[in-house]
Amino acid sequence: MRIIIAGAGAVGTHLAKMLVRDNFDIVLLDESEERLRGLDANYDLMTKIGRPTSLEDLTECSVKNADLFIAVTPDESVNMTACMLATNLGAKKTVARINNTEYLKPQNAEFFKKLGVASLIMPERLAANEIIDSLKTGWLREQRYFCNKALILLCVKVRAGAPLVNKLFSSGYFDHGRYRIVAIKRHLKTIIPKGADEVLPGDVVYFITTKENLEFVRQDAGKSLFAVKKVMFMGGGSIARRAIRDIPKDVEITVIESNTERCRKLSEMGLPNLLIVQGDGRDLDLLKSEGLQEMDAFVAITDNSEANTLTCLTAKSFGIKKSIAEIENLDYIDVADNLDIGSIINKKLIAASYIYQLTLNDDVLNVQCLTYSDAEVVEFIVNENDKITQDKVKNLRLPKDVSIGGIVRDGKGFVVNGETQILPNDHVVVFCTAASIRKLEKLF
Repeated sequence: MRIIIAGAGAVGTHLAKMLVRDNFDIVLLDESEERLRGLDANYDLMTKIGRPTSLEDLTECSVKNADLFIAVTPDESVNMTACMLATNLGAKKTVARINNTEYLKPQNAEFFKKLGVASLIMPERLAANEIIDSLKTGWLREQRYFCNKALILLCVKVRAGAPLVNKLFSSGYFDHGRYRIVAIKRHLKTIIPKGADEVLPGDVVYFITTKENLEFVRQDAGKSLFAVKKVMFMGGGSIARRAIRDIPKDVEITVIESNTERCRKLSEMGLPNLLIVQGDGRDLDLLKSEGLQEMDAFVAITDNSEANTLTCLTAKSFGIKKSIAEIENLDYIDVADNLDIGSIINKKLIAASYIYQLTLNDDVLNVQCLTYSDAEVVEFIVNENDKITQDKVKNLRLPKDVSIGGIVRDGKGFVVNGETQILPNDHVVVFCTAASIRKLEKLF
């Protein structure tokens, strides 16, 4: 597959590195020589200095042979124009990064397809949705939905004293069928659990379950319920504004923002539950004077990953139950997790989940890249005569770093066990390390 990525910013560069591992023919196009420097030497891809809206530059990239053209520059109009040109020059499929929510309305999808823009992605909106979900269920680090929420993937940091701690998988403790643990993140290692494994205090654990069993998972993981009625944001950029707009109106919101223009945009929202304070969110005296100690949650989403991490640590030290940090430097995520700052938001991973799905076959309905693990969760639809239908799960020769978590049959979710027989038309949710996702296509 030939893929052209226009825009060597944070999203484009991460996406190129991610797709290279699958041996795709990757071209990374950008106007800046500095952003491209060293990438072609360190990764198996081609770089091209040029403008994504230049017919000459697109032609030199052989866009006519492109299976997928991805425009992820910071400029929405450039991305849209580049996709239109790429389609008319022969690219089979296009995706554009945008910042206008109006474009995402379902009634506009066919209009943009006619123009030559097949798919649209808005990482900031997806990040805001993650913040909303995280505030609703404070005991979770991360959650992902599959097949209209028939199955849910939960990520929980398990503490000492939780009922499921120190129970061997071979003991039968987990045979209740109400959830399935598909992976354990311990320090820097992702473990697909086998019979001799167990959950230890401090592990980050991934569960597949159904809506009706959420409470059972919470209790078994030893987590307590609490409602978020007061939340403080450090940073009032586009992600914050989108999240604030959708937070329930009975939640009191305080935003600390140093930029005058951002403060003005926040004030124009006219929300009665919103207090805007112009100041530096790294100033502890300011945070305390604005009631940090009284907050139920603290959200740090400035452009500075280090500042977000440190202020969340500070909030936790004041007893704040829930903290959320935007960390765009992927190298910092494991560090932040070890510091136990709470939930982490990363736009690169969110965008990559969406775009990566476009490189897989049509039977792959959903791919989710995970924040705390170098792994993906994939939703497949099963066809007649697929290898995975030929025997019970316990007899399938799955790759060692693959775990089938659950199935959705006739709209209802079920947790998988060794006796499960997967049937045609089932939706199957599979947890796998990043290197194994292509191996799964042999089964489906």
